[in-house]
Amino acid sequence: MMKSIQSMFKFFGGVHPDYNKDLARDRAIEAIPLPKTLVVSMSQHLGRPAVCCVKPGEHVARGQLIGTRDGLISVAVHAPAAGTVKAVEPRPGAAGAWADAVVLETDEDQAATPEVRMPPLDGRAATRDEVLARIADAGICGMGGAGFPTAVKLTPRVDRGCEILILNGAECEPYLAADDRVMRERADRIRAGVEILQRILGGPSVRIAVEANKPEAIAALEQAFAGIEGDVAVVVLPVLYPQGSEKHLIYSVTGRSVAPGALPSSVGCIVENVATIAAVADAVLDGVPLTARVTTVSGDGIAQPRNVLAPVGTSYADLVAFCGGEKPGVRKVVSGGTMMGLTVPNLDIPTTKTTSGLLLLTEARVFQYASSPCINCGRCIRACPMRLNPAALSRAVESDDIAAAEALGVMNCVECGACAFGCPAYRSITHHCRRAKNAIRARAAARKN
Repeated sequence: MMKSIQSMFKFFGGVHPDYNKDLARDRAIEAIPLPKTLVVSMSQHLGRPAVCCVKPGEHVARGQLIGTRDGLISVAVHAPAAGTVKAVEPRPGAAGAWADAVVLETDEDQAATPEVRMPPLDGRAATRDEVLARIADAGICGMGGAGFPTAVKLTPRVDRGCEILILNGAECEPYLAADDRVMRERADRIRAGVEILQRILGGPSVRIAVEANKPEAIAALEQAFAGIEGDVAVVVLPVLYPQGSEKHLIYSVTGRSVAPGALPSSVGCIVENVATIAAVADAVLDGVPLTARVTTVSGDGIAQPRNVLAPVGTSYADLVAFCGGEKPGVRKVVSGGTMMGLTVPNLDIPTTKTTSGLLLLTEARVFQYASSPCINCGRCIRACPMRLNPAALSRAVESDDIAAAEALGVMNCVECGACAFGCPAYRSITHHCRRAKNAIRARAAARKN
């Protein structure tokens, strides 16, 4: 059995929120009954939305391509079920942005239409280009939150290559347990994905990073990876938010620091989420595109917290109904975790490839507050893992001095929320940073045009 090693490095800052993972962590993955309607967005990833290639009235098979990539930073979209396209129309996502979506009325008899799969590849013989093409054709993107196209991420800088492949199993967000359950229940498939990537990346060291509050996942990985060739180990991380942030994970695992504005490849690392690695194995070995994912439905406002395997395009309302419905007194619904997640206005939002969690919170977990002026206590500075001065950034944005915010390094903010978490003045620091970053990006885009 492969043994684990303890992390020797601790990044600056970080906080300890109430994790509340006990609500769902011991609930095995359960597949939701196929919903009657799926709303499959063409924008489920970072980058340009896919281009819809089906029309209303068309019948599609499960696994059929319904959205083609639009450029390098884009991801293909496939039908998660057999059914009839009722409409192709703009629909809002969890972040509020609208994008074209396929409204699919699913067939009651799914077996009547043969599933579309790509020809399986031999993971030990397929070439690097064949594997990367398969990952792209399968529509795989990072499933940890950002949704960056996986095939692009697995093409590191030629001058550095990939020295260390890091699997992100930290799952540091409160309440979420989807990755924990994937590691427990699909550890063999994660190993298969690792073996494929080891070969096409030239045999890098592999480190599977897991926070110490997931002992069952660590044990499952140790057993599944027993006897694997190469330098492979599970790294047990201290429980500290935002441990799963890419740059901080790299430091915790390797001691290497990624410079501001630089990519992980600059220090010879590639970071992939554990569920993404399992999806790579599914695509390469079985020819299955990414059309479903595990989502944690939790919070004190849900009747039966669960880890739900659901096709992308499943509405939040269907997830809630499958989990027994909501309890009285729900005051907030969050897509994702409580630190970086987004509050959504209703349950009509569809899931995507990056929907890691859905939280229903009651008044016991939510309260109204009013921000007050900064008291210069320094808590946000001590908490910021990027070593920024969040208080100064916040004041600059409040004064509409975006240039000052940029000079203070706002573009290096990872929006983890650690600054606002402990602020005694309840200042909306993270939102101020987002506002500044959006303004800077808009200005840069205007210059290009």
